[in-house]
Amino acid sequence: MADWLWLSAPVAASLLMAIALVPLGQRVLARGVVFADLAIAQWAALGSLAAGRLFPPLDFMGVPVSSLASALLAVALVHLILRWVADYREAMIGTLYVLGASLATLVISDDPHGAQQLAQTLNGDLLWVTPAALIPLGVMAALVIGWQLALPERLRAVLFLPLFALAVTITVNQAGIYVVFASLIAAPLALCRMRRYSVWWAVAVCFIGHALGLTLSASFDLPAGATIVTATIGCSGAALMLLRRRHHGSSFLATPSPAHSQNKRS
Repeated sequence: MADWLWLSAPVAASLLMAIALVPLGQRVLARGVVFADLAIAQWAALGSLAAGRLFPPLDFMGVPVSSLASALLAVALVHLILRWVADYREAMIGTLYVLGASLATLVISDDPHGAQQLAQTLNGDLLWVTPAALIPLGVMAALVIGWQLALPERLRAVLFLPLFALAVTITVNQAGIYVVFASLIAAPLALCRMRRYSVWWAVAVCFIGHALGLTLSASFDLPAGATIVTATIGCSGAALMLLRRRHHGSSFLATPSPAHSQNKRS
């Protein structure tokens, strides 16, 4: 049992990440701008890479300032896209993501270890997270809980994008873009959007996926990021299937399609 105690910090980090990211991911899905989170995460990673190449890294209470500044810039651009070119928002946000990824590649292009650094921003290594990293993650989780439970809807809408940028900045530097995206989307999509379950059920499923991925990664020496992503998506899909069996006879989605409703009325 003692041999597995070293996993306590990664597991605790996974729990805090699930608490911080899943409610924000549910909001992303409700807004219908799914790829905004991927673009903002990519720009947070760009800020981290740029700090290592262009100027000395600077942290504030465990939060990389360059990553947060870059993520906030992406948030501002997403806000402008949603306000001024909403009809083309997915194409524009996709372009923003590609621009961030290309700039990141250019920043580290002359670094002999650039490929490893770029892979690190994508996959992260949550398996080796340190106890010190739990402090900003804990603060972030507390902020999201307060945002989710204590604020009126109007204030929640105003604070969503800045809070999202902060959460993505902290978690991308710990876990990588792929893990953050899967944590934001997989469980909220399966439980909150498809089955209308509470966001806290989605938090639980996301955490189970993380814990399973960490265990498999440590047991079989698998890449942590890819294993966590696969396990999180797998657990989310399994939860959806179990709920479908539990409510046997109901439609796959929680709400019927317009065509189904029209046929039923006729």
